[in-house]
Amino acid sequence: MINQATLQGNWNEIKGKLRKHWGQLSNDDVQTFNGNIDQLVGLIQRKTGEARSQVEDYLDELTSKGAGSLADATENVREYVQQASDRIQEGSQQAMETFRDGYEQAEDMIRQRPTESVAFCFGIGVFVGLLIGASLRSR
Repeated sequence: MINQATLQGNWNEIKGKLRKHWGQLSNDDVQTFNGNIDQLVGLIQRKTGEARSQVEDYLDELTSKGAGSLADATENVREYVQQASDRIQEGSQQAMETFRDGYEQAEDMIRQRPTESVAFCFGIGVFVGLLIGASLRSR
């Protein structure tokens, strides 16, 4: 049975294949398709002299390929999304590990040199305070 939804959904691709298969069909002939499969089959029969069963078999073949192509495309998108998700997860895990390593290194440095660490933080605080004060005065 001809899949009408696939036929209509892939009409631009299918009408080119119809014209290629049956050279007697004009561009105007295939442009007039309105979703009525019986009318399409009748038009092709009148223009080409083909038997109804042959026309329907060819349309069945086209729509089954179209449905298969859609399923393939859907599967390809699904795989791409899964791969992207996996890469994002790996990247976030690596970032988290790097952050943990940096935190542990900073913690070790503070334990080994507490006086220098406090002095460094105090200096940074004074510097930031001076920058903020200077920017507020300039306004």
